Amino acid sequence: MIKVYCYSKCSTCRKALKWLDEKGIEYSTADIKTDHPDEETLRKYHFVSGLPLKRFFNTSGIPYRELGLSKKLPDMSEDEQFALLASDGMLVKRPLLIGDGFVLTGFKEDEWAEKLL
Repeated sequence: MIKVYCYSKCSTCRKALKWLDEKGIEYSTADIKTDHPDEETLRKYHFVSGLPLKRFFNTSGIPYRELGLSKKLPDMSEDEQFALLASDGMLVKRPLLIGDGFVLTGFKEDEWAEKLL
């Protein structure tokens, strides 16, 4: 079964869950704000995804902007970035889809369809 980290007030997350429901795909959810992945888990997800670490950041979120991360991230080490992501689930790009052998950040219907259908 797949796992989806999401935030109930996020319209993109609601759209993604609706898409899964419409396709009849079973999933479990975790609230990214209160039950976010720890640093070790994020490292594993990053490795499995093959994506640049920057893709794991919610660049449109308030905490990202308040911390000025667009200017700070390029000078941060990977260890510092992972620690930061693990410190606040609202910094993590959502929805975060975890499947058997793949991880997707954000909801792009084509990407999800390719992996799930």
